[in-house]
Amino acid sequence: MKLAYPHMGNLNVGLRALFSRLGLEIVEPPPISRRTLEIGVRHSPEYACLPFKVNLGNFIEAFEKGADTIVVAGGRGPCRFGYYGQTQSEILKSLGYKFRCITVETAEKSNSQFYLGVQALANGRGRWQVISAIYFAWRKLQACDEAEREACRIRPVEVKRGDANRVYQESIRLIERAKTVFELRQARALIRRKFAAIPVDASSKPLKIGIIGEIYFIIEPWVNLRIQERLGEMGVQVQRTVYLSDWVMDHIFLGAIGINPGRHYRHDALPYLSTEIGGHAMETLGKAAAWGKAGWDGLIQLAPFTCMPELVSKSLLGKVSEDHGIPVLSLFLDEQAGEAGLQTRLEAFVDLIQRRKRKLGRASKSKPAPAAREEKHARLSGS
Repeated sequence: MKLAYPHMGNLNVGLRALFSRLGLEIVEPPPISRRTLEIGVRHSPEYACLPFKVNLGNFIEAFEKGADTIVVAGGRGPCRFGYYGQTQSEILKSLGYKFRCITVETAEKSNSQFYLGVQALANGRGRWQVISAIYFAWRKLQACDEAEREACRIRPVEVKRGDANRVYQESIRLIERAKTVFELRQARALIRRKFAAIPVDASSKPLKIGIIGEIYFIIEPWVNLRIQERLGEMGVQVQRTVYLSDWVMDHIFLGAIGINPGRHYRHDALPYLSTEIGGHAMETLGKAAAWGKAGWDGLIQLAPFTCMPELVSKSLLGKVSEDHGIPVLSLFLDEQAGEAGLQTRLEAFVDLIQRRKRKLGRASKSKPAPAAREEKHARLSGS
């Protein structure tokens, strides 16, 4: 078995650790590139969303390197993600590829289907060996997420531009090299020291913007055109709704024992969306409302063009914006998206937030203006 999987942020770091511990041969596709996208677009239905096309390109490039087995995640609800594996398999078979497709469902959807998927990848290992491998992979994802959070915190206030990016890349290499939990613990301690040593401007007060939306677009920097870095360089501190290690904890570890993964955000989302519609719509609205209540400066919604759950979320974010006085920029992207256009829209949004803060700061010295009315005509959105 020569195993391949699609790229999504630092997911490959965790999956490499998992499958290596299970003794499986890995054929990782090349990093996502323009060629990956072109291959995926060429063989995908026109209406398919961008993650579908990029993932398909990943698989074809992995087959070119000798892979004979692909791993895909299952899904639930109306979101089309649940059909990715089957649809992509049919396309790949029609292109003449001979392979095995293993679908791993999330535990909160079906414990039995989740364990069947894991068993297909266990390679004869016992239960505790599999659990140990999953735990080690999760710890690696947790370390990657910690490094990413630190980079986002420091990037807008660093004295020398590029220090946070440099330390972040060094951090991922240290995490990848760790072979045991003890080595990983040492690597994390070293990473913290490296970030702490970066000179920062203590007087700087960066804007705080939350990234909400669809998981693939939030996590994969190639498709979101490195939006976290761009915002950091504009003096913005970024936090996002989804991190890989948190998703694994909620949907696999806690989901396996029946704990609802939506407990973090469902309460805040209920005034706007009362029922689950698939994808990350409930999380998008819940986090948007929570960050609005907490006084964050703005929100950016990221999603693939035609994504149904996020289109529903977009239609409701206007109400969230009015209720909590927080500007929202909605970005729905496809393969035609360009860096110049994104940069222009981000700069305009950041400028809007800065002007709003100055205006509200002046108003607070006299009579506070209703935040909802301030934002009624300032909200930016697009598709």
